[in-house]
Amino acid sequence: MLVQDRPSPHGAATAAAAASGGGGKPSSPRGAPGADRRHPRPFAKNLDFATWASEHSSKLLLLLFAVASAAAVFLLRGAAPDAAALLCLDRSRSSSSGAPAKLPYPDVAWSKVPPLAIAAGAPFASFRAERWIVVAVSTPPTAALAALARVKGWQLLAVGDSHTPAGWELKGAIFLSLELQAQLGYRSVDFLPYGSHVRKTAGYLFAIQHGAKVIFDADDRAEVPGNDLGKHFDVDLGSGVTNHPVLLQYSHADPNRTVVNPYVHFGQRSVWPRGLPLDKVGEVAHEVFYTEVFSGRQFIQQGLSDGLPDVDAVFYFTRKPPTSAFDLRFDSEAPKVALPQGMMAPVNSFNTLFQSPAFWGLMMPVSVSSMAADVIRGYWAQRILWEIGGYVAFYPPTIYRKDHIQAYPFAEEKDLHVNVGRLIKFLNEWRSNKRTLFEKILDLSYAMAEEGFWTEQDVRLTAAWLQDLLSVGYRQPRLMSLEIDRQRATIGEGDMKEFVPKKLPSVHLGVDEIGTVNYEIGNLIKWRKNFGNVVMIMHVSGPVDRTALEWRLLYGRIFKTVIILAEQSNADLAVERSTLSHAYKYLPKVFERYSGADGFLFLQDHMILNYWNLLQADKDKLWITNKIAHSWITVPLESNKEEWFVKQGALVKQVIGNSPVHFQTNYKENIGEDKIAFCGSELFYVPRRFVEDFGDLVGLVGNLDLHHKIAVPMFFMAMDSPQNFDSDALAGTVFKTELPANATFSTIYTAQAPAVFPVKVMNEIDFIKVIRLMSKGDPLLMELV
Repeated sequence: MLVQDRPSPHGAATAAAAASGGGGKPSSPRGAPGADRRHPRPFAKNLDFATWASEHSSKLLLLLFAVASAAAVFLLRGAAPDAAALLCLDRSRSSSSGAPAKLPYPDVAWSKVPPLAIAAGAPFASFRAERWIVVAVSTPPTAALAALARVKGWQLLAVGDSHTPAGWELKGAIFLSLELQAQLGYRSVDFLPYGSHVRKTAGYLFAIQHGAKVIFDADDRAEVPGNDLGKHFDVDLGSGVTNHPVLLQYSHADPNRTVVNPYVHFGQRSVWPRGLPLDKVGEVAHEVFYTEVFSGRQFIQQGLSDGLPDVDAVFYFTRKPPTSAFDLRFDSEAPKVALPQGMMAPVNSFNTLFQSPAFWGLMMPVSVSSMAADVIRGYWAQRILWEIGGYVAFYPPTIYRKDHIQAYPFAEEKDLHVNVGRLIKFLNEWRSNKRTLFEKILDLSYAMAEEGFWTEQDVRLTAAWLQDLLSVGYRQPRLMSLEIDRQRATIGEGDMKEFVPKKLPSVHLGVDEIGTVNYEIGNLIKWRKNFGNVVMIMHVSGPVDRTALEWRLLYGRIFKTVIILAEQSNADLAVERSTLSHAYKYLPKVFERYSGADGFLFLQDHMILNYWNLLQADKDKLWITNKIAHSWITVPLESNKEEWFVKQGALVKQVIGNSPVHFQTNYKENIGEDKIAFCGSELFYVPRRFVEDFGDLVGLVGNLDLHHKIAVPMFFMAMDSPQNFDSDALAGTVFKTELPANATFSTIYTAQAPAVFPVKVMNEIDFIKVIRLMSKGDPLLMELV
């Protein structure tokens, strides 16, 4: 195929007059793939082969092939020089007869690309701005867009598509409709699909032509905290060098490590970005050490998004119920971190800042699935960035994105999950001997098409895009030697920088793709499937500021959520106030909050739960430690000398006496009236079908001072018969009322028991000791420490 470039004005006018009679610009921005309908081929007038064939059909047929060949030669030689194509086929790379057909390689005459002047009467012809926000719009203006339009010092550019409502308008924004895009004169517009966000490509060119030095690539629900991008990104790299002369950088010590999950660095170990190979989601350990790099060349700056981060469909569909919204948070105090050459990470198109030396990397491919376009662009751009000595840096949360609970089909990411691992390997191995940056970019695009990462359409788009950049006045950055081709310097102890990420509350680790993950991840998925809709309610007696997040990190991987109760509330850590002596009275509030949960498991922090041993437990039955000696005991009331038990027994009689018939009957048949049950109630489970009964019993207790250790066993025997409990679920629990003087928790702990008591966790050091013991049953826990 021949991708025709822009002829000179005179030649174009002549050709257009001959070929179409009018030569006016079409209102439609797209023709057949690769065709440039605005600039007809200059040789179209030289030969009307259909007419010739009709008029000379009686001539000797044996001469037909020779005549056609001569006509072809005449065609190629007869085109006027001023209308010669700037973009033609490199015939030296064409396949010979009989060999498999190769892709045509575009060969661009870079020095002959004419400038594209802005017509004097064109909209916004005289407008210039250095800082631009570019978004694609297909719906009416949102509140988030209105806020973006008011970001001080930045110009919002909204790029429309075929879904954009007619008359789209927003004060402070420039809107590029399809009609206006078709009038801009950019070659690459002809390759852009009508109804896709990749039409932002036209917007990038518009911004560059109108003076852009920095472009913030965003979407229409990005909310910038404080409406100040300068507080979150290094917008001015000159001042950034002064204020932050060095950045943390991932270590290049392991040359085989070619991709990284930056979310781990910012406190979310169980979340992974869209475009991360699925076989890497289990790599959740924090860095052993970092190195440093001089600031000033982070030409692509990827921000993180609070609320709904950039996650793939696998994560989105398996981490929460379909009607729940994500509202995740990253560590806003974590330092920004750079990627060394040889290491990559996913880069998206809705929270990324591009400095002018990386403007060439804005092009969105058109031949891949829609949700893969920006990620594939990001990997492609990262590889080329190494050629100019630039790098990608990741920044703590720069925007908030609201989850509208409108997931996209998995099929729209197919090009990611099928090819992304192979793409990263290919990009690291790719080399080019081309002499200029744009030649290298085109060479890489061609190589990616040969390898099947995108098609010939994107090769031709790349050629058109690069010519558009030149025509609007963009200058190619200078090439630099590749660091990855030089011997890496040895990393000494003085070069090693330590940073330990926070452990923020999140969702569990793992994906529902057993074949792509290892055995431990498979177990984690199995446990999560079993308990993923069970709410854990944990009462913490230790200092919550040192342990609350750790408990959430441990059990939040397995359960639907972990509610932390303590004697004192802590809003910053989402710790709710409830005294342990009356903790049962708080449970109905949690039951109401999670009305769709399968059940609720109560746990005190003095007991460790080995969840991997509870897969066979019946989640439709009550569980409690009624078969554990010293945990559950029966206390006679007659002639009892202990005042506390006597008073508690009287309260039990009062509650049962005022209870409905089913509660009274169950309780009296199970234990009688002359004794009560005493249970530490460190661990018990209430299934969904008994939630209402539990709440009714709490209501019957009311303001009575009935202790948790008496109330819970009373409730259980009023709700159902012990014969119907799943008592075997917790029957193997290790329960010691107190440890011998020379014993520790590690001496009594076993990974084969469903639970172990007692343990005392007062700080992170204690927590780490517990994690190391529990890792015997769940090896992935070692990634938490």
